[in-house]
Amino acid sequence: MRKEERHKLIMREINLHNKVLSADLSVLLNISDDTVRRDLKELAETGKLLKVHGGAASKSFVAPFNAQHEIYALNEKNVIAKKTLKIIKNEMVILTEGGTTILQLARMIPENLKVTFFTISPQVAITLSDHSNLEVITIGGKLNKNANLHVGASVINQLVDLRADLCLLGANAFSAEEGLTDMDWDIVQVKKAIIRSSKKTAVLSISEKLNTAQRIRICGPDDIDYLITELPAGSPLMQGYTNDHLIVL
Repeated sequence: MRKEERHKLIMREINLHNKVLSADLSVLLNISDDTVRRDLKELAETGKLLKVHGGAASKSFVAPFNAQHEIYALNEKNVIAKKTLKIIKNEMVILTEGGTTILQLARMIPENLKVTFFTISPQVAITLSDHSNLEVITIGGKLNKNANLHVGASVINQLVDLRADLCLLGANAFSAEEGLTDMDWDIVQVKKAIIRSSKKTAVLSISEKLNTAQRIRICGPDDIDYLITELPAGSPLMQGYTNDHLIVL
């Protein structure tokens, strides 16, 4: 495989999953670890990604406030954000994580909506603070710098006493068989706690992340109440996700 083709596939994985592990890229591309390291070094030097311990991360995911960083699938994420607004009602208590899709949602909140948001994302909190009718509460802890999310035992302990009406989660990967999965152990533990602290759970995901799975399971598909993508609910790709419990929007 030519270097240009490898770089294109690496960037697709970065854009889809926000972070990739060098070991996974080596298997996916059938190349040596040394080749992966060289490719990531070159892509980092040209400003296309950030090298992190064990792999690489998307620049737009780590620093989404930087206008120079193009957000992958922005139009699709805007569609998802607009759909998500349909399930948010006045006086709700909503628990969110971070990520570019949820940031797009935060930017679209109508001025007349009165909602209390709890979030583990400093960036989502700052974005929501622009809306005068929202009460915004951050749940603090150790900052995971690769995702800009608060993680750790202190976050999980704070979530124990919370009972939100709805939690909004982005997706690293989601499938009808494996459910919601991720690759970061600390983030997985916090997302599990967020689900436990919420009456209903919505997963916001571009369709490219469907039918994919990462190494660590967050929850099964039966633990999700809403799956929100940019596709119409009747799309053939969504047929495998529709059941009596899961509402596809």
